[in-house]
Amino acid sequence: MFPVARAAQSLVARGIQHTAIRQAHRKHAPTFHDKYGTTVLLSGAVVFSAVWTYVLTQLKIEWGFSPVGRITPSEWRE
Repeated sequence: MFPVARAAQSLVARGIQHTAIRQAHRKHAPTFHDKYGTTVLLSGAVVFSAVWTYVLTQLKIEWGFSPVGRITPSEWRE
């Protein structure tokens, strides 16, 4: 292996080790996402489902946009 590549690899590995040690020794205070992340996600999913359930069941949406059977051809004029 080239000396420059070996030096770069050891620097990266040393940086990762320092980061892991630094994070292991500090107290982890819960953030907003730790406290409320699941609740916010689930409430958003409930609201999303409720709105689309209403839209798909209560509004008078006409499904099937095909004109077959709705349009009758006019008589041919010569």
